[in-house]
Amino acid sequence: MISSHQDRHMPELHQMQRAIAGLLLYQDILDSEVGKASIDLLQAIANGDRSQGNALICLTAYGRFFKALADQNCSWEEYLIDRLLQAENPFSLQAQKVNLANSTETSHRRLSPVLVTAARQDLESLHILYTCGQYIPQWIEQIGGKPVCWLECSISQGQHSIVKALHSQNWGELVDDLITYYQQAGVGIFGRYRALRWQGQLWGIPHPDRVRIENLIGYEQQQATLIKNTGSLLAGKPALNILLYGGKGTGKSSLIKGLLNYYSDSQLRLIEVSKSATIDLPLILDRLTDLPQKFIIFIDDLSFEEDDENFKALKVVLEGSVTARPNNVVVYATSNRRHLVREYFADRPRPQDAGEIQMWDTVQEKLSFVDRFGIVLTFEPADQRKYLEIVHHLATEAKLSLASEDLEYRALQWATRHNGRSGRTARQFIDYLSGE
Repeated sequence: MISSHQDRHMPELHQMQRAIAGLLLYQDILDSEVGKASIDLLQAIANGDRSQGNALICLTAYGRFFKALADQNCSWEEYLIDRLLQAENPFSLQAQKVNLANSTETSHRRLSPVLVTAARQDLESLHILYTCGQYIPQWIEQIGGKPVCWLECSISQGQHSIVKALHSQNWGELVDDLITYYQQAGVGIFGRYRALRWQGQLWGIPHPDRVRIENLIGYEQQQATLIKNTGSLLAGKPALNILLYGGKGTGKSSLIKGLLNYYSDSQLRLIEVSKSATIDLPLILDRLTDLPQKFIIFIDDLSFEEDDENFKALKVVLEGSVTARPNNVVVYATSNRRHLVREYFADRPRPQDAGEIQMWDTVQEKLSFVDRFGIVLTFEPADQRKYLEIVHHLATEAKLSLASEDLEYRALQWATRHNGRSGRTARQFIDYLSGE
């Protein structure tokens, strides 16, 4: 063991170990590669002395700890704060559902007093880990006999106010601030990611499409309708499910994805669900019920075959069932087909057929499925004028110095030889010119 005269900071080491052992709600903060490496490192330091064998053990443990932090591209202090803000535990899950706008009471009075007390105790323990982490390189240098690198904490001007408070105040005094943050930003995967996809479970999308609505030229009326409906969703007002129907390359999907950037400072979340996974929609809705965030379920290129179970699942979501549809969720779908369920001539009833007596009812059910969306936005194929308008806009954005006549001539040639006039074709053409 390290003797007291060798290091006057040994009490801080024991404080860190006791703080870790006493965590009640925030144990998952250390349930990661960094967290496990930190526990092993502190134990190695506590057991260490200046002998060569123990020095190697401590240096090896520190190497694993340092690399784990470097993999996350953060310091020890930044790691703790990030994990604290994303934590998903009984306290944070209840805190995010507190409606701060409907009460004049302090927020912690609307939560279980036991949870608040436990959270405050954990915050004080985590603050010990935050403040005492600075001694780790000193301990390693004393045991290992050589200087070591240490990842320094940095604070930027653009960081959230709660982050700045955590860097400067005692964490035990920030319970109310943390509750407010959880309520506004969400916790767990919904706090970390604004775009997600469903693949048997929810997965975050670290780098969502950066498309911006203001860069999508044409279809202004459709854009305005989609933006207004999404604004109603965010305001807690009734919002409708929307089907975006039209030719390929007209920007339907880009418009939906662009809503995340348009409402960048909001609680809007986008969940991409493939057509084959719509059968899981009831499970997804159960996951989203009662959350403070607002969700767009995005289904691209929607169409169904006859007797498709996915069709029945989406129908239940659009029409509702015994369980009410959450008012914080809308479905935005795109399709190249006006009738989402394929119909064949053989489906049409004929007097001589000995099939279903009320066959027309079945046919009409298929044809009217689109009516179950509250709004249908139609995207007509781009004519030459609109196509060239998009080309000029994208060329300006890309800062291409090309004569207008030459640009238009080459753009029309490109459309003829490739996929016809559309926003997608214009984007591909400008990307090609930029590559040149």
